[in-house]
Amino acid sequence: MINEIKKDAQARMQKSLESLQHAFGRIRTGKAHPSILEGVQVPYYGADTPINQVASITVKDSRTLQVVAFERNMLAAVDKAIGAAGLNLNPTNLGELLLISMPALTEETRKGFTKQARDAAEDARVAVRNIRRDALSQYKDLVKEKEISEDEERRAADDIQKLTYKFVADIETAVKQKEADLMAV
Repeated sequence: MINEIKKDAQARMQKSLESLQHAFGRIRTGKAHPSILEGVQVPYYGADTPINQVASITVKDSRTLQVVAFERNMLAAVDKAIGAAGLNLNPTNLGELLLISMPALTEETRKGFTKQARDAAEDARVAVRNIRRDALSQYKDLVKEKEISEDEERRAADDIQKLTYKFVADIETAVKQKEADLMAV
């Protein structure tokens, strides 16, 4: 029972870390990367569809993305969706494909993106702590039901705390790496 709670907590904490990495993927660093367009939804026959299901996104060079719609008549809709996504990207329509140049980051935008990265990291830390709280609560319930002893609960709580420290440290490492990428000129 104790191990099941620990494994569940570890899996949930890992998902929080993966979610943070996903959030970091959407914060652009001035380098072209297909994940920047991940949240863009394109109207496709009456339904909003993720851009990667209606077009291929490739990196042409370090500062340029190339977007090719699977159906040629969808190129204008893809262009419009990227412009409306609030990413401050302006695609150039070449008839058969779109080219998206990544504008150079100013000091102000770098600081804004760094703040965004720190906020995402704090959300991940809060999620990890909430998972810890849930696991400790489950252990307390097991003690009340006399399924485990207080000593077993204390040892299990120590294990959960060590797990929490590990994932918080992983989050710190990830945010420092993202900040370094953002501040690199």
